Amino acid sequence: MEENSVNESPMEFNNRVDLTKLQDAVERIKLELGKVIIGQEQMIELLIISILANGHSLIEGVPGVAKTVTAKLLAKSMDVEFNRIQFTPDLMPSDILGTSIFNVKTSEFEFKKGPLFSNFVLIDEINRAPAKTQAALFEAMAERQITIDGAAYTMQPPFLVFATQNPVEQEGTYRLPEAQLDRFLFKINVDYPSLEEEVTILMSKHEQKTKNQEDLIQAVLTAQEIAEYQETIKEIIVEDNLIRYIAELVNATRTNANLYLGASPRASIAILDASKALAAINGRDFITPEDIKKVAPAILAHRIILTPEREMEGLTPDKMVAQLIESIEIPR
Repeated sequence: MEENSVNESPMEFNNRVDLTKLQDAVERIKLELGKVIIGQEQMIELLIISILANGHSLIEGVPGVAKTVTAKLLAKSMDVEFNRIQFTPDLMPSDILGTSIFNVKTSEFEFKKGPLFSNFVLIDEINRAPAKTQAALFEAMAERQITIDGAAYTMQPPFLVFATQNPVEQEGTYRLPEAQLDRFLFKINVDYPSLEEEVTILMSKHEQKTKNQEDLIQAVLTAQEIAEYQETIKEIIVEDNLIRYIAELVNATRTNANLYLGASPRASIAILDASKALAAINGRDFITPEDIKKVAPAILAHRIILTPEREMEGLTPDKMVAQLIESIEIPR
């Protein structure tokens, strides 16, 4: 009897979804990036979540805090096609989407694809290009296709956009329109490193000497594996009370007197998908309220607009989201 009671112990738990390979892949990615990137654990984790959740990410921070390097090396840790586009004030939509060129031999126009046709696209300083160029990304980011001259061109999966931007207060930047921001799963704010992290950065740079940091990164994941893990994420279990918790949290942004604009249903879906990815990274096949609370700030803050009065009083979107999270009762 004793032996049976031990075998049937309620403390034993087996995941209904096998997450072993996924967890191992995430750890290998973190190890590769750790060869070059010092600190910035939150940015790296959110970027990995965005890949698993099949969502785009916007990275904001002052110049020199490894925004571009991290996104570039993350793409290099995966065996996928990668393009980088530097946004400038004179960049035209055709420069990123492509253009039709007349073929003299066939006497027909042929579409020459632009750099946006890739698996991972790094858009550097996205807010330095005018609105018409930013708008050219809308269809590609939302529907994974581009329509030009009446013909639709499908983006090869996985298709993910990592964009960096400098704070909008800096000279020469354009504020991204709300419709553009809503297409980003995350907006990741990157701060300066701590003193100890900066010392480590300098020591690491000194020890590398003439080594190219990109050469230190090896590809540990294929496009096929990424697609498989994105499908695995969809199997993560979500209880009904947590779905309601997400809906209540997003709905609170639409009824708050301090907000001029609340979050859309796209934000609700984003929180659901990102929570599933976070749970999977942590080896769970079910999400918890803590998963939701952890991913919500990076999803909601860029989707809400404060009233002018509250903005003048010093309230920020980040503080507002923190208040909303605390105001919603956690399901038990």
